[in-house]
Amino acid sequence: MFVAMSLIPAGDTAAKLLIGQYGASPFFVAWSRFLIGALAILPFAPTATWALFANWRIWMRAMFLTVGITSIQFALRSEPIADVFAAFFIGPIFSYVLSVIFLREPVTWQRTALILLGFAGVLLVVRPGFGGSGGLAFAVLAGLCYGAFLTTSRWLSGLAAPVSLVFTQLAISATLLAPLGLLQFPQLGMPVASLTLASGLFSMLGNLLLLFAYRLAPATQLAPLVYFQLLAATALGWAVFSDLPDTLTWAGLVLVIGSGITSALLRR
Repeated sequence: MFVAMSLIPAGDTAAKLLIGQYGASPFFVAWSRFLIGALAILPFAPTATWALFANWRIWMRAMFLTVGITSIQFALRSEPIADVFAAFFIGPIFSYVLSVIFLREPVTWQRTALILLGFAGVLLVVRPGFGGSGGLAFAVLAGLCYGAFLTTSRWLSGLAAPVSLVFTQLAISATLLAPLGLLQFPQLGMPVASLTLASGLFSMLGNLLLLFAYRLAPATQLAPLVYFQLLAATALGWAVFSDLPDTLTWAGLVLVIGSGITSALLRR
């Protein structure tokens, strides 16, 4: 889990370098990430995977992911990685609300209070109308789409093997973004090619290791470790871009991490 939660922000670090230093389009970065991930997993996809493409729910789930990951690339164009990840963590909060409404999951006052505390942490990072920058709106949109993706993933979890579900989400997203990605294809040199490959492989490996982790240990034990992404994103932002969060962002990070870990411990 620690390696997985470090690889995902590492993929976004490569994406931020691609967009910021080499002028790559966010659409190209998102599309190439999905394409590389799909090609890497293709040899391991069971034969039954192909039948899933006829299911409209699979396409809806992938569309949430497509918009979410593309929005992250637009946020990374102007925002520090730690801030983007903190705003993005509105996703689990939104997923909780959707799961209560659509999946009829039980509500407890403790978890609801912690969800509101985590939302307050996100507001401290984004600070809408009070000094927060517009680029973080893309991170919030990404988080909302990711929350919908998490809920639909839970809804469809029994439909197929995890590898099949991962392959369909990557393949569909790559297909949907292909026109925009190909139209804004950058001039490939060694740095651009290397960062493109790193962005796709780091993200794919992180999510794949996440699946293996969930096969080895209960989700309730692993859930608190998901918030290691925020720490890894902060460390990478400082090491690569010399970005450190300001005081209010640090306070938001503490609230998001604290509420998330406590909520996960309550589920145990």
